[in-house]
Amino acid sequence: MRANHWIKIGSIGILLSITALADHGGNKNNNGNNAGDNGSFESSVVGSVPQTTIGGVASGGAPWIVAEGRASVSGSGKLEVRVQGLLLTTGAPPNLVGTVGPVQMVAASLVCGGSGGAVVGSTDGVPLSPAGNAQIEGIVTVPATCMAPVILVRVFNSSAAPGSQLGPFIALTGFNMAAGNGTGHDDEDGVHK
Repeated sequence: MRANHWIKIGSIGILLSITALADHGGNKNNNGNNAGDNGSFESSVVGSVPQTTIGGVASGGAPWIVAEGRASVSGSGKLEVRVQGLLLTTGAPPNLVGTVGPVQMVAASLVCGGSGGAVVGSTDGVPLSPAGNAQIEGIVTVPATCMAPVILVRVFNSSAAPGSQLGPFIALTGFNMAAGNGTGHDDEDGVHK
């Protein structure tokens, strides 16, 4: 049993370490200095697993998958997330697998400092379609240095009191080797692999 415990912890540690490395999005220099911006972070997006906490935010109580997703934040604070097929997966109640369950809206939060870091900014909520598609855009305040950035896709409850509308995260930046080639990089001609 102890060996299995280390495998789970090791897997989460690897995911979080890999999240910090994030792919270069085809720009070959991993800083994305977009039109003179003072840096950027870009990564693919993966579904969350239960019992994980990143930046003080807990993951949802059921596993999620993402068919396709990209997230980025620029040095000027423009945060963008696009997901397709963000759906509950095996491990969720059987009648909810392949659906968004009760989730109708999502928002994004930027965490600096990896799993032990803190949320430095969040967007407003946007609709999550029944097919699991959403496009989140907003401006957040980015600190001068943001080590090990992670972007979380969070449940958003518009009917909750302001300040308590953000819920658990159901997706985050990273990659999943089992879901394909794991890179999400674009070819030189801009075609997504």
